[in-house]
Amino acid sequence: MPLAGLAFLVAIAPPLPEQRSPAEQTRLASNGESFRYLPDDEVFALDFDPRQVQLDLLEGWDREQDAYNDSAALAYVSGPMYERHVNNSGQEITVPLGDIKLGARVWRGRNRTAAQQRAFIGIRRNGQVDFGYGELTPERAALYDSFIGGLHSLYNDLESPPPNYRGAYSISMGQQVRYYLPRIRMVMGLRNDGRLEVLMSRDGLTLEQTKALARERGLRAAYLPDHASKSRFIIPGVKGFSEEDANWISGGATSFVHVPYMLRLSQRMMPLQGNLLASLTPRQGARGCGNPLQCGQTLGSQILDRALAGFNRLMEQGVEPIARLIWEPKGHKAGDRQRSPLREPPITADPMALRELQQSEEAAITSENEAPLAPDLPPPLLLQEGQELPADPEATTADPGLVTPQMQSDAVSPVTAQPPGSMPQGAPAPPPPLPLPPVP
Repeated sequence: MPLAGLAFLVAIAPPLPEQRSPAEQTRLASNGESFRYLPDDEVFALDFDPRQVQLDLLEGWDREQDAYNDSAALAYVSGPMYERHVNNSGQEITVPLGDIKLGARVWRGRNRTAAQQRAFIGIRRNGQVDFGYGELTPERAALYDSFIGGLHSLYNDLESPPPNYRGAYSISMGQQVRYYLPRIRMVMGLRNDGRLEVLMSRDGLTLEQTKALARERGLRAAYLPDHASKSRFIIPGVKGFSEEDANWISGGATSFVHVPYMLRLSQRMMPLQGNLLASLTPRQGARGCGNPLQCGQTLGSQILDRALAGFNRLMEQGVEPIARLIWEPKGHKAGDRQRSPLREPPITADPMALRELQQSEEAAITSENEAPLAPDLPPPLLLQEGQELPADPEATTADPGLVTPQMQSDAVSPVTAQPPGSMPQGAPAPPPPLPLPPVP
């Protein structure tokens, strides 16, 4: 009976994506645009040339609508994982789990072990992209124009992980189980033409489904910025953060996980000069399953993944509809179905702010014009070109004599972006990027 049940779950699991032909992959990569939004029936996807598109941060809680209205940006996507941290003065702040470097600005994770045991995406000063492993070192700070650390590696055909790589979902049994459940949505990958691709699946994926989807799209390496709960994929004026997205992320709960920052994609004022294909040379040989024991473990993981995908489909399409028919609330008028029977608490991802709101008599009163919570990321470290990254991760300021006015301006807000494509001479300047909320 257990074997029959396992076979049944595997049989009803959603099919894996079919591999595209090399001709289809080449046709997709033949367009020379700097940025492309390419949704289809499976995913919301974009790809871009890192030589012409830069990464910035939009800080602040609950700024999805601001991002949607930012006509100077190309897109907003989920930033890497973050954690709560108490600084030296006793203030609770949000810090990235890994290291982030965007131009001259650097945010360093306080948990150095986690930063060392994760993966990163680095964009060199010539536009070449590296999918690697580890923390931001002084050598990497000098090498990379942009560095996004704290990521989880699905696979990397160009570089094998070092012995100290642990990933984000292999620490405890609970996280391992969550890793195999169909909850993966966001993927960042390296295409065959050296461009970066970011996609958000329209439905949750398991580990093997995510790998198969990334392979089907021809990605040479694929990393996760987060598991699922912080997935954001916004194209200003085209695709926002919808109620369906929030309901999917929260599983229908009234409060989903909010994010303190998002990655902002915008047109570079000064394109980087380099060859994207130079980054596609494997630095280590492709790895097989190695020995019969490792092959057996791989096969077992794939069977478990398919069984969990089948169990998820059984629950979504079999058990849950029947449960709704049996336990659906009765006596509600048609116009009242959108109204919650109980007053909902205010939604926030900041536990300190939530505690203060719950203690207030007006905690449940929300206003449509309420200003978003101020960002609580620590100020970035400013590095002048040639200056070495300090060893102390708590360092947040550079030598004032080395900080130029332009660097100070870049640290306050992202550089003004141009719309996609070339800007004709004499054309009006695009609107400036969104200002950050005031810091209390």
